[in-house]
Amino acid sequence: MNDANLTRKDLARAINEKLGFSKQSAGELVDNVFDSMKSRLLKEDAIKLVQFGTFNIRKKNARIGRNPRTGDTMEICRRSMVSFKPSKGLRERINS
Repeated sequence: MNDANLTRKDLARAINEKLGFSKQSAGELVDNVFDSMKSRLLKEDAIKLVQFGTFNIRKKNARIGRNPRTGDTMEICRRSMVSFKPSKGLRERINS
């Protein structure tokens, strides 16, 4: 696996090696998991993965911002974004 990024292909390869699924089945499994996650987030539902963390949709209000290059002020539109909060166990392992 590439140390910099974990890709879908890396996940499929890990499933193939550890669980014995065919490469094609492992790839389809990874794609189905991500498709399910995307559809839940598009419905603005939270995704809670026990012992990993929670993905939420967070609404950000419109605000006035500044272009750092020119200094001009501009309105930043209202938008939604995905937020991730790690579980207590994961947070503790990362910080130890």
